[in-house]
Amino acid sequence: GLQTSQDARFYALSSRFDSFSNKDKTLVIQFSVKHEQNIDCGGGYVKLFPAELDQSEMHGESEYNIMFGPDICGPPTKKVHVIFQYKKKNLQINKDIRCRDDSFTHLYTLIVRPDNTYEVKIDNSKVESGSLEEDWDFLPPKKIKDPEAKKPDDWDERPKIDDPEDKKPEDWEKPEHIPDPDAVKPEDWDEEMDGEWEPPVIQNPDYKGEWKPRQIDNPDYKGKWIHPEIDNPEYTADSTLYQYDSFGVIGLD
Repeated sequence: GLQTSQDARFYALSSRFDSFSNKDKTLVIQFSVKHEQNIDCGGGYVKLFPAELDQSEMHGESEYNIMFGPDICGPPTKKVHVIFQYKKKNLQINKDIRCRDDSFTHLYTLIVRPDNTYEVKIDNSKVESGSLEEDWDFLPPKKIKDPEAKKPDDWDERPKIDDPEDKKPEDWEKPEHIPDPDAVKPEDWDEEMDGEWEPPVIQNPDYKGEWKPRQIDNPDYKGKWIHPEIDNPEYTADSTLYQYDSFGVIGLD
């Protein structure tokens, strides 16, 4: 296996193998990762590059086909990266796959199939699977909101309305606070020195708060208006999302 020598350092290493294409084939990427200590920040992922990569010029921005594996950076980031390069863009999975963050050895596996499905395993147990098209933003959405559709002006989305027959009681309006009727001016109160005495205020026991009419079912309620959708003219299906013409180098950086 490979073991880094120092903490808080950047490393880059790559190895070439006989190039191949995964056209009409199931691709399996599998490797084990062991953090020798409790790690705060560090990547344990690998990248698969096309065969034309110049290894002497490899760096963090070198174009790759697939990036896969665990990445830890503080409590917020403890995830498994599954990134595909598609039309010069690196696309991250839209799901959160949590990686293992202990000091034991763990086996990470990515399976990509010709039917455009995938599976991620940790220690041979499936942790995620699904469709490439659904779980990555390879393609624009199949459907979009119809730009010509507008909610009718008379469309009422309020399930409840104020009862027009409900009236505020005449005795409703009471102040929130009133002078304390039991308060007594102190005997030593000097109005020339202390000013005019005013009793302290207390919460009014008859205060009822803001009056609101009761609610009734809205007879004109039509439910929540749903914007109609149409086929997206920008969408074109691609049955080869899984496919790369050339794999030839594996590396880490």
